[in-house]
Amino acid sequence: MDMHTVVVGTSGTTAQDVIAVARGNARVELSAAAVSALAAAREIVDALAAKPEPVYGVSTGFGALASRHISPELRAQLQRNIVRSHAAGMGPRVEREVVRALMFLRLKTVASGHTGVRPEVAQTMADVLNAGITPVVHEYGSLGCSGDLAPLSHCALTLMGEGDAEGPDGTVRPAGELLAAHGIAPVELREKEGLALLNGTDGMLGMLVMALADLRGLYTSADITAALSLEALLGTDKVLAPELHAIRPHPGQGASADNMLRVLAGSGLTGHHQDDAPRVQDAYSVRCAPQVNGAGRDTLAYATVVADRELASSVDNPVVLPDGRVESNGNFHGAPVAYVLDFLAIVAADLGSITERRTDRLLDKNRSHGLPPFLADDAGVDSGLMIAQYTQAALVSEMKRLAVPASADSIPSSAMQEDHVSMGWSAARKLRTAVDNLARIVAVELYAATRAVELRAAQGLTPAPASLAVIEALRAAGVEGPGPDRFLSPDLAAADAFVRAGKLVSAVEPVTGPLA
Repeated sequence: MDMHTVVVGTSGTTAQDVIAVARGNARVELSAAAVSALAAAREIVDALAAKPEPVYGVSTGFGALASRHISPELRAQLQRNIVRSHAAGMGPRVEREVVRALMFLRLKTVASGHTGVRPEVAQTMADVLNAGITPVVHEYGSLGCSGDLAPLSHCALTLMGEGDAEGPDGTVRPAGELLAAHGIAPVELREKEGLALLNGTDGMLGMLVMALADLRGLYTSADITAALSLEALLGTDKVLAPELHAIRPHPGQGASADNMLRVLAGSGLTGHHQDDAPRVQDAYSVRCAPQVNGAGRDTLAYATVVADRELASSVDNPVVLPDGRVESNGNFHGAPVAYVLDFLAIVAADLGSITERRTDRLLDKNRSHGLPPFLADDAGVDSGLMIAQYTQAALVSEMKRLAVPASADSIPSSAMQEDHVSMGWSAARKLRTAVDNLARIVAVELYAATRAVELRAAQGLTPAPASLAVIEALRAAGVEGPGPDRFLSPDLAAADAFVRAGKLVSAVEPVTGPLA
């Protein structure tokens, strides 16, 4: 089997597979077990469809219109209509990776055999992913309950050969043209299939999975930049001693302290509290970095548990059970996912906040213990990194706004049938912005701290080997060191790209060993 192929079975999927499909364009195949489960569940739906008794989603309307029994000759139209009418998104297009994650996760649930969708519909979903066809999905349209309705409906519309989609060349064209160009026949939806294609938490879950992957890297990067700032400020590494963290045994805190201690090993800059400017203790932003970074890490761990449970779930309404029943349920409610999306926005904001405080300290001659004002080459003639900190502060303020929870809100819909919703999609959308901003904030600290460490080296002090490795890698990436003022934006953009690509962590680990 090709290592770039993801096989979808009946028992869920993994975060690694989601990312492989969403970001790595991995091919998707249905397992034989999934095809069998799909066929078996479809037999149950077909049998119920033939009975005179109404069954929700099979022979009735939807939501507040569920009381109407739909005659057999109108059911195909019913399924087409629910997709067309629910594809009501507005606003900017959603990113390609988000749409691919959403489609793949819907296929994961369909393949479980609990939705009653025919095998050929599931195969078409896989074919669309493998062809690199990406439905046009819009920013607004999901309340995070009854699933990510409008986003999923736009994807289902593409399966029907309607609406617009982006081809593998990046050009948006009518979906029917793209399907024809890749030899894919549009699906003719039958009983329950339209409903099954749009009734899940797949969009918010896909964004959660990708945010978790990004945040893990950023938390390790933030441990490194915190260590660099501690070093540049001539702080003490005694606060990182394992025995101190063992008596408050939060796992994330211990991991962050260990990361920082590894980065600072062999430094000639740490522990200078009793030199020319005596200090009893470092400031909180320096001394408490493991506690703040670690609490965020523990929140990531909890969010990962929720994501893994959701990845193992089959979210639809109604669902086909193994004993042949088709039962309504509330599993489509996005509350579990929405909460952790909001938790992550909160911890990202706080990590950004403490990071900015260290940067500000590095630039303030009254608190930096001998560094030049704003790390400038010739203060007064040069402004140094003054406005880099302004940019970082603006990002932090934006992060605080993004930390306001979406899941604490609810707005009723569907004539009060859907009278409490999760707003999970909104929580996911703002978290994506928060993750982007956090990378920029960490990049500014990296830029300032490496310049400060180099200035300390010029003062005759010896930085840690890991710090020197970071500086060498950053300079090789085109980010310049101390000197007269220059156009700063390109340097900051390059530092941002360095952090996002994981190059900060990879520069350190040959010296420190693997970091948590």
